[in-house]
Amino acid sequence: MAAIGSDRKKAIVLLSGGLDSMVCAALARERGFEVLALTIDYNQRHRVEIEAARRIAADIADRHIILPLDLRAFGGSALTSATEVPKDGVQPGIPVTYVPARNLIFLSIALAWAEAEGADDIFIGVNALDYSGYPDCRPEFVAGFETLARLATKAGSEGGTITINAPLQEMTKAQIASEANRLGLDAGISHSCYDPAPDGRACGECDACRLRSKGFADAGLEDPTAYA
Repeated sequence: MAAIGSDRKKAIVLLSGGLDSMVCAALARERGFEVLALTIDYNQRHRVEIEAARRIAADIADRHIILPLDLRAFGGSALTSATEVPKDGVQPGIPVTYVPARNLIFLSIALAWAEAEGADDIFIGVNALDYSGYPDCRPEFVAGFETLARLATKAGSEGGTITINAPLQEMTKAQIASEANRLGLDAGISHSCYDPAPDGRACGECDACRLRSKGFADAGLEDPTAYA
């Protein structure tokens, strides 16, 4: 935890509770930032990830906010409705687990907190290599939001800069698993599954589970995930 009166630069880190966001937060800390972790409780199907975010934040973050935002009121995704989560492997196209404009919404909230804190940096653990094809994980989206952030804020209008850091953008899942290992993280406390069992164990069959499992295997590391 940061000492009172710390002069470290602050960074808002979007912390979902998954492996990618865990590594992203640890990289922000490694770069010397005071980590202000933001978890959005959007009433997602896999709510066990909120508890995972609490555990990760306790180890990495200097502050942690869990903000309720009920996207289940909109639906439109298997993660915010009763729609079945696909279990037949990663397929081409945008899957039904895509939550409409989720990263745009989350980054906008992170931007508001960044401006309130006087922080110039936001970290997000999006990945454009081993992922499920979500449009809001692409480099073009991250670059576009960074431009928008400068136009939309008081800080930007006064000549300040807002940097959207996506350190995992061009990493494979194997590289991300290796980074977790290098950073000394307990990857077992993170949660990636979209459709966990009632006891919280990962299903082992959804896209997120398949990508996570393959990442550890390709990295030659033991997968610490508890599968149902």
